[in-house]
Amino acid sequence: MNLIGTKWKPLIMFHLLDGNLRSGVLQKHIPGISNKMFTQTVRELEKDGLILRKVYPVVPPKVEYGLTERGKSLETILRGLDDWGVKDSNS
Repeated sequence: MNLIGTKWKPLIMFHLLDGNLRSGVLQKHIPGISNKMFTQTVRELEKDGLILRKVYPVVPPKVEYGLTERGKSLETILRGLDDWGVKDSNS
């Protein structure tokens, strides 16, 4: 729980389950997250070995995020949380 037990971490990881996303695209999938909080959260996830950050040497800079194997191992949990949330909101 220490690794993904915040408001934003599971959301970021959930959106990466289907593949890598550019930084701006990923952030747009998460309404309400500030730039500062997004940056802080992805840095923590990267430090904990759950996501990878790839920087492409182009102008303007291109940054892409994806799940590591460790991050992918949480897929069942993340999808289960999503299913639970959908069922709960339909009640």
